[in-house]
Amino acid sequence: MGRMVTLKDQIAVVTGGGRGIGRAIAETLAQHGASVAVLARSANELEETVALIHAAGGRAQAYPCDVADSDSVKRVFDQIGPVDLLVNNAGIIGPLRPISETEAEDWWRTMEVNLKGPLLTTDAVIPGMIARRRGRIVNVSSGGGTFPTPNFSSYGVSKTALIRFTECVALELKSFGIAAFSISPGTVRTAMSETSLNSEDGKKYIPWYQRIFDEGLNLPPERAAQLVLALASGKADVLSGRFIGPADDLDAMIAAADEIEQNNLYSLRLRKLGVEVPNPILKAAEKGTTAAGS
Repeated sequence: MGRMVTLKDQIAVVTGGGRGIGRAIAETLAQHGASVAVLARSANELEETVALIHAAGGRAQAYPCDVADSDSVKRVFDQIGPVDLLVNNAGIIGPLRPISETEAEDWWRTMEVNLKGPLLTTDAVIPGMIARRRGRIVNVSSGGGTFPTPNFSSYGVSKTALIRFTECVALELKSFGIAAFSISPGTVRTAMSETSLNSEDGKKYIPWYQRIFDEGLNLPPERAAQLVLALASGKADVLSGRFIGPADDLDAMIAAADEIEQNNLYSLRLRKLGVEVPNPILKAAEKGTTAAGS
């Protein structure tokens, strides 16, 4: 399917594109015709990514940027212009220790990058997408955002918030023809994962992380890149707002879109004992958002 996708004439932005998952996403989008604006804090790594894309015949440009800084984001997006696809991949791992042993400022810095960053970049692209009544946003979250993990709270909470943020954005922008998704890339061997594996805190407080690699459960970054490509194609717009992982059968999800919508599958929801009663606030908000944007 991936080879058939064409993103010709589309402008794509990939944050955290200097290495790892972000680089794989940027290269894949460029291979399929997109002009890719690659953002990261490290200029050297950005230039490496852009050079690889150019060598393969693709189009890309490097934009050094701190996504947690509003002035930096505004400056860069003013240069890029209208964006068709925004991929929020930039993120940090945060403190790997109990909350009782963590400085609040260090814990909150993870939220600044992993949540405020996507907020700032989304805010930068939304006006143009609304004006053109089209566009797609893909937020790289984590399966760790769907369950509690001790000694790993800042990262997990930031990714949970990013999933919920995506759901809200999807509802607000649905009537404008704009789709938003959150995805899990799976566990990938990156500079971030190496910190979790090899740092003193990582070995002490999350020793279970090593087993993922020992048992061969990690995935290559290209898996996430192919998922982003499929979402960029528009084939899954009916699933806007959903959290999708590399093991999910996207075609089956598309075929079951009505069931997914009706039962709020692939989303963050609170489950209670007894018969599930539809949330009247959610239903009213969905109807109100649609009416307001139409």
